[in-house]
Amino acid sequence: MQMDATVISFADNNSIASHIANQLNAIYTIAKIHEFPDGESCVRIDPSKIRDTVFVLNSLYHPDQLVLPLLFLAGTLRDYKAKKIVLIAPYLAYMRQDKRFNEGEGISARYFARLISEYFDGLVTVDPHLHRIKSLDEIYTIPSHAIHAAPVVADWIYNNIKQPLLIGPDSESEQWVKYLAQMAQSPYVVLEKIRHGDNKVEVSLPQVQKWLKHTPVLFDDIISTGRTMIETIKHLKQTDLAAPVCIGVHGIFSGNAYQELVAAGASKVVTANTIEHHSNEINIAIPIVQAINQLKF
Repeated sequence: MQMDATVISFADNNSIASHIANQLNAIYTIAKIHEFPDGESCVRIDPSKIRDTVFVLNSLYHPDQLVLPLLFLAGTLRDYKAKKIVLIAPYLAYMRQDKRFNEGEGISARYFARLISEYFDGLVTVDPHLHRIKSLDEIYTIPSHAIHAAPVVADWIYNNIKQPLLIGPDSESEQWVKYLAQMAQSPYVVLEKIRHGDNKVEVSLPQVQKWLKHTPVLFDDIISTGRTMIETIKHLKQTDLAAPVCIGVHGIFSGNAYQELVAAGASKVVTANTIEHHSNEINIAIPIVQAINQLKF
């Protein structure tokens, strides 16, 4: 039986969106963006495929380029009588700027949440970068569900890496790494990190001599510049450990970060499919579907 719902995405989210639509037995369609010569854009949909409930899938890894078309899409769906519009943002932007770090700055996380809450009736995301904000409910006024990728990441590690040693890049990652290690039935260590700017990171490595027969697994929720992992790989080269596997939930890979990780000595780089990339080996679609089925709005 087909669900009376539509899953809609832009073309660059096609793979995970079609998978989710298939799991929900929902209609799937792609929204098109037409860009005019002056840089303005127009969103186009197929009205015949719009149902009362619409799940809009858009991973917001380049938010300043994506958000305006996203809001135009939500407005267009309202015009065509969609009653409930739920944003599925596997990667949710603007969570880092969660306080006023310097005089004169804005708190982007709160402003962005206010904007999304105005246009959508619900939100499903994967491991938002929560730090000082402990729950999405603190800033979003719509029902939200934050999925934890740890179970599917741990399952991938358990099934693909022999004798893994989980390594967290800093103290913030310890809760992640400890939890992953428990589920993957492996030991773990956490590095100490001192950041000297956006692109300079100093890392200290705990004693790992007793884990020399294990495969190091470097894990972080977001791989952006990759500098922390690259610095860690440099330290690992000074030990007798094997080349590490680098795993991230959200593979942003700014600039040449992916190529630099491989060149630094990573034996493999693996990410979840929250952001489409050829490193995607961890499928987050089924947990998203489970969250959708639990969402009340």
